[in-house]
Amino acid sequence: MTATKTATTIDANTVGPQLQDSLVELIDLALQAKQAHWNVTGSHFRPVHLHLDELTAEVRKASDEVAERASAIGYSPDGRASTVAKNSPLDDFPEGPVPDGEVARMISDRLALVAERMRERCERLDEADKVSQDILLGVLAMLDKHHWMFEAETQR
Repeated sequence: MTATKTATTIDANTVGPQLQDSLVELIDLALQAKQAHWNVTGSHFRPVHLHLDELTAEVRKASDEVAERASAIGYSPDGRASTVAKNSPLDDFPEGPVPDGEVARMISDRLALVAERMRERCERLDEADKVSQDILLGVLAMLDKHHWMFEAETQR
């Protein structure tokens, strides 16, 4: 019988940065979705507004799960605003009112970017930590679902 890795035997210096990068992107994505939620305008305001709230809630839940996994393996997660602002690859969401079609496109693009980066991390975690990989795969499924839905909003 082969030994299985436990949280105490996982290399936090290898796995932790993968979780940290995911955490930063998820926090920024949640903040941007909320910013869009407050500022969306147009004839499809209500469905986009409500979908943005759903996205925000799911992304916040995912960020908490990722941060708690990092803590469980002995890696200190950093979700401070300054860390997110400095390290997020996402473009800033514009200030002020934004038409619903533009909101759908911008959020779809951000979801696609975060999902692509999450896929890369899942590959890197394949041998290092199956539990962290599984968490990120769950996050990826959620991101893909919302990307598909926002992408549909752009097909008017």
